[in-house]
Amino acid sequence: MSFEPNSAANPSTAPASAMPKQIKYIIANEGCERFSFYGMRNILTSFLITSLFLSMPESLRAGMAKEVFHTFVIGVYFFPLLGGWLADRYLGKYHTVLWLSLVYCAGHACLAIFENNRNGFFTGLFLIALGSGGIKPLVASFVGDQFNQANKHLARKVFDSFYWIINFGSFFASLLMPIFLRQYGAAVAFGIPGVLMLMATIIFWLGRKNYVMIAPQSENPDSFSKVVKSALLIGEQGQSRLGLRLAQLGVLFGLACLLLVGQIGVVASLCLALVVVLGCGGLGAWLQLERARAVHSDAAVDGVRAVLRLLVVFALVTPFWSLFDQKASTWIVQADQMTKQDWFMSSQMQALNPLLVMLLIPFNNFVLYPMLERLGLEFNALRRMGCGIAFAGVAWIVIGLMQLVMDGGSALSVTWQVLPYALLTMGEVLVSTTGLEFAYSQAPLAMKGVIMSFWNLSTTIGNLWVLLANASVKNAALTAKIQNTGLSVTAFQMFFFACFALLAALVFAWYGRHYLIKDNYRQ
Repeated sequence: MSFEPNSAANPSTAPASAMPKQIKYIIANEGCERFSFYGMRNILTSFLITSLFLSMPESLRAGMAKEVFHTFVIGVYFFPLLGGWLADRYLGKYHTVLWLSLVYCAGHACLAIFENNRNGFFTGLFLIALGSGGIKPLVASFVGDQFNQANKHLARKVFDSFYWIINFGSFFASLLMPIFLRQYGAAVAFGIPGVLMLMATIIFWLGRKNYVMIAPQSENPDSFSKVVKSALLIGEQGQSRLGLRLAQLGVLFGLACLLLVGQIGVVASLCLALVVVLGCGGLGAWLQLERARAVHSDAAVDGVRAVLRLLVVFALVTPFWSLFDQKASTWIVQADQMTKQDWFMSSQMQALNPLLVMLLIPFNNFVLYPMLERLGLEFNALRRMGCGIAFAGVAWIVIGLMQLVMDGGSALSVTWQVLPYALLTMGEVLVSTTGLEFAYSQAPLAMKGVIMSFWNLSTTIGNLWVLLANASVKNAALTAKIQNTGLSVTAFQMFFFACFALLAALVFAWYGRHYLIKDNYRQ
């Protein structure tokens, strides 16, 4: 039985030139939800350093705060897998978003109540990661569901507006929440985002009678997982089973990764195991995918091949997220060491990012992209994303040079961070706003929620690289080698991440030249 009150078989009858009236509920919901999320996220590192971890030695607080922050972000972008699966198979997007939003609200309540209790506070972080992560792929794909072939030309504008409202909420949250944290304490600073999340849930519920709702796909014999399973297990006489052997090897290596818990932590070892299993399993399925045609339709097999090719794009985006999310950890720690006015707090620098996004989205759409088209340059989605990764790499070269100046004993004003923020934000606009719509458009209809979950999983893996890098510099031998270069560990890591992103941008550009872009909006 479907839980959906409306059916995709009865889409909106509004003219193709008119914006679907239900979009306003989703956009308003997203604005409140993003304020709530960034309101707590952007003060998290500072709160951990200055309050929750005060009992720790001062030299260890920043490192531990960064580890907790990136572990939390890993959870936020891992749980989309659960949300996408629930929506696609059982509840549908609307009900999954509604119920997980209530979990999300409970998490905010825990942060406000247990400001001095680590276990209670970490429980709140877990519930927010579960709620926020679970709904993350669904709200974006739910936006896409409101459009069809007749009005899909409006979808890009909505996705851009969608991302604009995210940053509108983030801007005010980044600007105001540090003030509330300083003036009124953690209970109020974490409680206000909880109220906004409750408002977001109510707004989303109010639009329930207007939404186009696509019923979940249950027991699909041609699902992604079943086609992959068939490809790996079906044998052909006289043919090797290299793909199956590779997938099995991935499982063994994944189990071996779990033995690294003592060195890199539970979350990092689990995520590393997941990466190995997915990587080897995906490659193994690709090698034997044609065998699945014996029991599955050609459309299903071709759809899985398209998804596997898309996952390569997602994998190459992971270095970008490893750089981007450190603006809320590594860059804040650097800002704490820079000169600034007494009334200004390091966390407030993050307000620059959403402010610049709100300026750059219209600039790109109305000035940059049209200008490139007039010059005869095709700046398609993949080219924009590749350039965005490169911009992030350049931003980290700049932040690394600033660290060198500070390590040399010279004082720097926090205003110097404006330049790397501008570069990183241009990279974000090119990668994230583009990638959101690109991921939806490339996904086969039956796998919209799951493919959006994989898009979010790229952020989990990006933060995994951060945890692994931070764990590696705890090794005394490696630290000694870094010091022999004349660089501080912090500066070395900054230049390492810059090179990581620039190399990824080159590989992305090469892969993008051979990628066939699809159009998978519903009819």
